[in-house]
Order: sequence, then C-alpha cells, then structure tokens
Amino acid sequence: MQNAFEDLVSRIRAYNPAVDEARLKAAYDLGEKAHEGQTRASGEAYFTHPISVANILTDIHMDSDTIITALLHDTVEDCDVTLDQIEDAFGKDVAELVDGVTKLTRIELQSEGTKQAENLRKLVVATSRDIRVLLVKLADRTHNMQTIESFAREDKKQRIAAETRDIYAPLAERIGLTHIQRELEDRAFAVLVPEQRQTIINRLEFLAAQTDNVISRICQEIQSNIDKGGIECQVFGRRKTPYSIWRKMQTKNVLMEHLADVMGFRVIVPTIADCYKALGLLHGAYPTVMGRFKDYISTPKRNGYQSIHTGVIGPMNRKIEIQIRTPEMHDTAERGVAAHWSYKAKNPSHDAPDYNWVKDLISLVELDTAATDFVEHTKMEMYADQVFCFTPRGDLIALPRGATAVDFAYAVHSKLGDICTGVIINQKPRQLATQLENGDQVEIITDSEAKPKPEWESFVKTGRAKSAIKRFMRQSKFIEFSRVGRALLDREFRRHEKELDDEIVKDSLTALGLSKIDDLFADIGEGRRSVKDVFYKLNPDIERDISKEKSDSTRTNDISESFYITEAVDGMAVHIAKCCHPIPGEDVVGIVTTGKGITVHGRNCDTLRKFVEAPELWLDIQWNRREVRQHIVKIEATLIHEPGALAALCSGIGQLNANITNIQSLNRDTDFFTFLLDIEVENTTHLQSILAVLGSNKYVESVTRHTL
Repeated sequence: MQNAFEDLVSRIRAYNPAVDEARLKAAYDLGEKAHEGQTRASGEAYFTHPISVANILTDIHMDSDTIITALLHDTVEDCDVTLDQIEDAFGKDVAELVDGVTKLTRIELQSEGTKQAENLRKLVVATSRDIRVLLVKLADRTHNMQTIESFAREDKKQRIAAETRDIYAPLAERIGLTHIQRELEDRAFAVLVPEQRQTIINRLEFLAAQTDNVISRICQEIQSNIDKGGIECQVFGRRKTPYSIWRKMQTKNVLMEHLADVMGFRVIVPTIADCYKALGLLHGAYPTVMGRFKDYISTPKRNGYQSIHTGVIGPMNRKIEIQIRTPEMHDTAERGVAAHWSYKAKNPSHDAPDYNWVKDLISLVELDTAATDFVEHTKMEMYADQVFCFTPRGDLIALPRGATAVDFAYAVHSKLGDICTGVIINQKPRQLATQLENGDQVEIITDSEAKPKPEWESFVKTGRAKSAIKRFMRQSKFIEFSRVGRALLDREFRRHEKELDDEIVKDSLTALGLSKIDDLFADIGEGRRSVKDVFYKLNPDIERDISKEKSDSTRTNDISESFYITEAVDGMAVHIAKCCHPIPGEDVVGIVTTGKGITVHGRNCDTLRKFVEAPELWLDIQWNRREVRQHIVKIEATLIHEPGALAALCSGIGQLNANITNIQSLNRDTDFFTFLLDIEVENTTHLQSILAVLGSNKYVESVTRHTL
C-alpha cells in the first residue's frame, strides 16, 4: 500500500508543507501491521478503512495528530495494540484521541434499539471531550456509509443508516461540516427509503434532459449581471441532493415541481460589503420571490454559518435560490470548525471572526503557529454538566453529573428505585453510591422486599430521587407513629373497661379537626396529642374525674410509703425529683422544699449542688424494699431511620413487663430519629434489663437513661 501512503502525504502536504512524514509513516506502518490478515465485509484488506478515514480528514485540513488517530483508531478495539504503546510512540495527545474514538465505538454497540437520538447525540459529544474525536468518528461513519452496500445483513444496514440520519448527520451540521452532513443524509436516505430516492433522481434526470446545460447557462448570466456592477465574483451551481429535496417536500407538503430550490447557486465575492452590493444587483435584475430572503451574515446560524440567501425568478424564468458569501464564509460553510482552526493558523496575526457558536461547542482561544496548546483549545464543553448511561436494553438515561446508581434507578422508574439493593456497572458489582460516568452500562439489582434507606438522601443528586426517598420515609414514619398511637389509645380505652371502636373514632374526626383516623393515631404516637384528652373527647358521656387523676398523680408523685424517712415531719408529702427520676436500687437523698414537701433525688443528681450550703434541708432516705410498685423513669432512644424501628422499640419494652406512659420525638434527620420515653419500671435491675435488651435491637443505635 505504498501508493496509498504517498497519496495521503501528498494530500496533507497541500495544506501543511511542514508535515512530519516520518511520524506519519510510523503510524501508517503500525496500523497496517496491526490489521494484517483482517478483511472488511467487502473482502478488502481492513486497513483500507483507516486510510480512507484519514483521507476524508485531509479534506478538512486536519492536523497530524488527528490523521494519525484515524490510522490507528481501530487498533485498540480490534487488535493487540495498547494505549500505552500508542502513547510511547506518538505521545499522550494521540493516545487520548484514540481512546476517545474507541469509547465512542463501544457506545455505538450498546445503542442498538434506543430511540432517544437527541440524548445519544449529547452522549457522543459529552464522551468525545476533544472535538477531534468527534471529527474522526464522523469521518469513520462517512466511510462506513460509503461502503454500506457490502454489509450482508439488511437489519444491520437499516440500523446504521437510521443512526447516521438521526445522530451523526445532525452532529455534522452542528459543527458546520455541511458537505459531510449532506453525504451522510443522502447515503442514509438511499438505504432507508431507496424507492423514494430513486423517484427523485429519475425526476432530476428528466429535468436535466429537458434543459440541457441549464445550470451552466444560469451561472453565466448571474456572473454577467454582477460583473456589470464592477464586483469580482465566482458563481457555482448544483442540484440539491435527493434527501434535501425529499425533506423539503415533506416539510412544505408540496410536489417536487413546486419547489423553487431544486437547483442552488452560490456567488463568492471578496468582502462583506460586496455581498450586499451583489444582492442589490441581482434584485435589480430579477423579480424576487417573497419570503425567500434571509440574512445570515448579520445574524449567523448557531453553527457559525454566514451567507445571504435570496430567491428570484432568474434566467429562463426559473425560480432559483442564490447564496452570496465571502471565501472565508464559504470555507466555514464547508469545513465548519476545522476551517476556523486552519484560518487562524494561516493568519495568526489577523483578527478572525467571532464565532459565538464555537464558544458553545469548544473552548477555543488564540492558537499560536506551533499549536503547543492545541489539545486544550479543542476541549469539549457542551453537556459538561450531564452524564449519559445505558440500561441493559440499550435505553439511554440522561442524568446530572455526580448522579449515582440510585439516581439512575429512580430515573428509570420510581418503583425500581424503591426496591434497588445493588448495582452492576459495566459488568462489575459496585456500591449504590457510585457516581456514574458517560457511557456506563448500569444494571440495577432489586429485591421485592427491599425498601429505600435514609442514608441514600445524603448522596443522591436528582430531585426525583430525593423526593421519592423523603416521601417513602414520611410514609414509613407516619405508619409507625400511627401504630404506636393506636396502641396507646387502645390501652387507655381498656383502662376504662371500654373497647376502642374505629367507627366511633371516625365520627369524631371533624370535631378533632382531622379527616383520617390514622392522622389521629399518628398525632398521639408522636406526642402531639394527649391520649387522655383524646379519650375523653371520644367519650363525652364519661365524666372526667379530675380528683382521680390528681390521686393518680399523687400516687406517682407522693410516694411516702416507698421510703424510710428519718426526722420527717408527719404529713409531709414526698415526691420523686423530675430531674433525675430515681428508682428503687439507687442511693437517694431527700431535700426539704418549701411548699412541696420532700423531693427525692438520686445522690448523683446534679441538682443537689444547689443545696450544698444548706445541709439543714437534707434528709436521710432509704427505699422501702417491701413496697413493690412501678416507678416512672425517662429513657432516650436513638433509632435507625427505617420502617419498623419504633414498633420494635415499643414491643421490646412491653415484652419486659414495662409500660410506656409517654413518648416524645426529640430529633429527626435523614439517618436517625430520637425519642424520649417515660416508662414504668420496678427498680434499677428492671431498668438495666430493659436497656440491655433494647441496646441489642438491630434498629436501636443507642439507648440511655435520660436526666435533665
């Protein structure tokens, strides 16, 4: 293939006389050797493909690194060549470019079946990072389309053609490679709807036969009219591609005969001022077609395209479209961003046009003649805030950068997120908190019994995942509080020898300012409503015995019979201190409090510091070990924020013959919630048993006795 190499070098030398031929030859030889023995579907040696891709890139005057990448772009994927070998031989830039093209090839293999063309276009751009990767891929796809008839399987041809039409042709248009866009569209058109394309071709041939040399005659007349105005110009004419004609027939819903722009003409003039002068000359010579004028010079297209478009009733009374532009505009229209690079390289001191579209597409700053920072100037910035990942079926999911496997699961479906338990990313098990990268294939592992975890909220990125997790946690917490509240109200009913009837409760909901019975139970369980207040509101026929409640209070507070008290005044009330809630088995001391009687504190209670200088108020007290009764003690329990945690806590206390008299929520966050409970216990031994059992519960993070 020596002639092929010499032809390639000749092409490059035409726009870059300083090409490093030895470096290029080394890449050529490596690629040829790596693909030795491999053939394409057509039967040709495989290496003819990389050579053709490189030749396509010379048409847009790409730099040597990009040409070398084209020669080696399939070696890592299909041969035994490694990226390290490429970096050692040709440098880091080429290795990164080859790696980028390789990744895009792998994405293509996953994309079959996906209909999300716009997302896949974004993925291609996001994965490319360096725009030269995308240019190599477009050249690669162009040659594949040029040889698509050699593919044996019709379904494969259809898939590649559809992908070309929906993804690669729009990308070529986006970066201004108009000639590649046109070729990709028309070749895809030939595969997807060959009958309609052939009909259009037949019609074009018929028109050409009727009007011999019509294009050249129109060109001569246009040039003559502009020459009369003293403006140098070149005029070119061509028939539109079958695909562009077909698309306009579809969008305008007209027959081919009614299209005004089956033929297109370009007028190239030296300056922008000449563009507008030429426009005036043409409008003076021919009637205009209303609605056909567009000024893309004063308002360029987003891809940098500039030109004046006008429609006229031209020579031979034909409707024609004329585009008027400068040589620089024409170069940009044909070669896009590549034209901008070569223009700047050839004219480093010249102020190039300000292409706003380039700012959207790449970070492009001033290039020096040595192009030492060339890679940095071609970094892609579009969609830098997004990642695009595949489901096992090939569907594409777009997520914000930093998104995790849990975000992916919820993006696919909220139910999938709720029951996910693990993830496999690119065939390897990973943690659910793993941040995803562009092109990852993500398989979510599920369990129908699984539930969202509170800690997920700390690492998920998407609002959809966050809201779903919060919603589930709210629902779970509500269910737990409702269950506990029902149990507390049921116990209060039983204390009054009555049965809790849901229908009676429902009839009273309006009076309680609620609409659902579970809302009432949840309020009780969370401590927002007193269980006694609710009971008497539900049973207005039962007279509330305040004296009995006071007696009950005295029974719990004035507990003289529980102690041996020396030197106590007869009739003095005895109360358990609320700050420390001592219980039998603890060392205690009595403090005489004016108006209250004797308050019993544990000897380690911090409150006793207030009475250090008043020894006359201290009394010796001991527990009456014969008297057995329940004593209130406060415990503080921190539970893991999971469904069933609060129910497990309450159940554990009940199983140890302790009774909950009050429950209050102290603190809640994404991972834990803390409750303060008043429980009735017999003594310290009973309390320690409760704390030990609760501490071993899987839902309990910590449990301690609470003191003020």
